[in-house]
Amino acid sequence: MFYFVARIVYKKEMENSTKIVSFVLAAYGNIGNLKYLYFSLMLFWYLSICVSNTFFIVVIYKDRNLHEPMYILLCNLFVIEMGNGTSMYPLLLSQMFSDTHEVTLSWCFLQMCCIYTCSCVGFCSLAAMAYDRYVCICYPLHYNVIMSTGRVGIIILFVWMYSFVNYMFSFSFIIPLTFCGNVIDKVFCDQHLVIKLACSVSVLTSISDLCFAFASVVIPFSLILVSYMKILSVCINLSKENKQKAVTTCTPQIVSVSNICLGCVFHFVDSRFDVAYVPDKVRIFLSVYLLIFQPMITPFMYGFNLPKIRQSCKRLLFDRK
Repeated sequence: MFYFVARIVYKKEMENSTKIVSFVLAAYGNIGNLKYLYFSLMLFWYLSICVSNTFFIVVIYKDRNLHEPMYILLCNLFVIEMGNGTSMYPLLLSQMFSDTHEVTLSWCFLQMCCIYTCSCVGFCSLAAMAYDRYVCICYPLHYNVIMSTGRVGIIILFVWMYSFVNYMFSFSFIIPLTFCGNVIDKVFCDQHLVIKLACSVSVLTSISDLCFAFASVVIPFSLILVSYMKILSVCINLSKENKQKAVTTCTPQIVSVSNICLGCVFHFVDSRFDVAYVPDKVRIFLSVYLLIFQPMITPFMYGFNLPKIRQSCKRLLFDRK
């Protein structure tokens, strides 16, 4: 589907060859010989993201005891985090050795599609996982009926389709734009800054951008909040042992949601407000905070925090039978 988007943008580039067809990612600046250090650190971080997420996907796939709704949803989350990392790091690594830090219109738009779609899928998946925990804790006797394998598959498919259609609606207003500027003061293609570079922006384009933010952040967060409020109301009456189990399974999700919300605040403030008083390196770090840390937090928070996955890891790594 992202290939289809790239073809549309490429065709637009050919039709508008006399106009701006590339952007400059100005936040890289001149890093001199430090580019080798930054490249090594970012490459190591990206490989760590890929290896850790892939490892837990394999663990869940190979252990039939983990073929349950909660872990199927978690496996989907690991796939999303790999997508988030891949949408960011390859272009970032290549730009570190570029003298001009230029990125073509097609690649910039493709990166936007990957980053924003995967981010939306990730947050919506956390909403689905919160609903799963709500059903498990509040309706334990009906859990297997409500959260059957087939229904979980439908939920995952819906999350992906909802996120893709949601972003394509917003993106459809960006494709026709022509640009009078080409400097993006970030290390990746930020949609709001790209829109600001357009020669003229319609009201519908601005509204579609806000609608995407509402549908991808506010709605999932509201569902997560409602689910955990109901879980909290039920946990009050549970035994100490059951409370501990509920806390163990819910804590990683709460940490993930909190981290995503923090990253969204950083991204929103940096894109829409004048933060010139903030040091450049701090501002750049905050702008990529979510894309750098969330893909790494997920495997460690879920993979090593959940007892059943820890046991499965031990069996996979050390059991030679």
